[in-house]
Amino acid sequence: MKWFFKMMLPALVLVSCSKEGGSPVEVSPVSTKENVEVVAHDVIELGRKLENPYSVTNVGKALAALYPTRGEVSVPVTDYYVRFLPKDTVQFNLLSDLGVEMLDHPMDCEILRDGDYYHDPSVPEGEITWQYAVVPPDFDFPQGIRYEILEECFIPDEEVETRSPGDFDWNAVERMAFEVTGNNGLLEPETRAKARPSGRITIVDDKLRSKKTVGVAGVKMVANVFVKIATTYTDENGNYEFSRKFSARPRYRICFKNRVGFSIGLNLILIPASISAIGKGSSTGIDLTIDKNSDATLFRRCVVNNAAYDYFKKCQATGVTMPPKNLRFWILNILRPSSTLMMHHGALLDNKLVSKYIGKYASIVRIFAPDITIGSKDKNGDYAALYSTTVHEMAHASHFNKVGTDYWRKYATYILTSYISTGDCYGTGNGENAGYCEIGEMWAYYMENALYKERYGRNPGFGNEYWFKSQILSELEAGGISRSDILDCMGYYTNDIKILKSVLLENRADKAALIDKVFKKYGR
Repeated sequence: MKWFFKMMLPALVLVSCSKEGGSPVEVSPVSTKENVEVVAHDVIELGRKLENPYSVTNVGKALAALYPTRGEVSVPVTDYYVRFLPKDTVQFNLLSDLGVEMLDHPMDCEILRDGDYYHDPSVPEGEITWQYAVVPPDFDFPQGIRYEILEECFIPDEEVETRSPGDFDWNAVERMAFEVTGNNGLLEPETRAKARPSGRITIVDDKLRSKKTVGVAGVKMVANVFVKIATTYTDENGNYEFSRKFSARPRYRICFKNRVGFSIGLNLILIPASISAIGKGSSTGIDLTIDKNSDATLFRRCVVNNAAYDYFKKCQATGVTMPPKNLRFWILNILRPSSTLMMHHGALLDNKLVSKYIGKYASIVRIFAPDITIGSKDKNGDYAALYSTTVHEMAHASHFNKVGTDYWRKYATYILTSYISTGDCYGTGNGENAGYCEIGEMWAYYMENALYKERYGRNPGFGNEYWFKSQILSELEAGGISRSDILDCMGYYTNDIKILKSVLLENRADKAALIDKVFKKYGR
């Protein structure tokens, strides 16, 4: 996977439409710990293979140990423990769409060191690694996807208990299966009943005026004990509850694939969502509070997640055009600038500089490349800085959803030529396609300042020093023109400030005096 980042980072630099302006080329010139995080974050280290207490064979042994006078009992197969080897993301997404919950590492191996990802050494670097899953026995394996059935399993839950043969105490059978396989050290004390894990994942935003601890919203939670696996999502307050009960201590993970329609990271295994392992915990659940002193990667992921989630909710509340679904973020601690490339949605790949550089890899870049990059260098531990950067880029994504890829190509071309000729991404406001930049950055800075003020109580004035004037939009909103009305005027043909004014006057004739006054104030 390192080859992919080595190829992509220069391409990202080429097209980086930096929120901060200035030079997009702000990559650290020497190797540092920050640089390492771009290409590695806690690989899982596996130990010996363990006996699976949920295999049909081992459940049979547990029944024999508990009920020696019953004779041999035929244990029903409730699930298959399998692994898939998708050859590309089309196959991976097909499995995901079928509801297959996949892990990138074996579920029946000792984990010596927990981590965010694993890549089977037998699979070449750059290819999707084996994906481990549990499927029902009537699962229709898709044609063309390589798979192996590793074990037949009996995984008891409430439904299984009511339909299983024999008058057995299935909770006791489950515990005995752990004992006969030598895994009894994983069990909770017998005095503790099986539980549905629940808890809360929170993060501290120390610049909030009150209630500084907030939930990590909409992220996917994963818990498993061997092949017994469960998933759920946090609510907007960070609360979660699994539907499945556990009698042993599960291993918990946060998957940054948000339920509102975006994912963060690649996890270095060509799977489009980062995983943060948070360790083993009680079967009743685990609570976690993250702050600026916590693991830096986890902090960054949670802040970007919350900012993007918040932006989606603000769009729902105000009628602003949503960003595209299946938005892809990369957080790059090696870069300071951020950008809204929309490569995953097909933008910029026809840019001559980018396509010449990427060449034959254009198809894989289209699949895996980011829509938004968040440059987190110098923002580590700073919730407000990461928040404002993220909502700025999300505003660009909303704009993209209205104007499309051709508009975005012209926008990016201006950024590139401006940097080449002036050393600044935003340039001086002159030259071909300058109007695309003016409209796009006015909107993004306006939204960034507005959402920052709503969250923190003040307008920070981001971008006020540039030649484009986002203050125009702020004053229009203050005068009664809504955010959604403003963005509705920024369609494909709105590619300079004069056209924007004309469309505003046409759409909001009732506010003509306000529009004329504000545009005149800023020399427009």
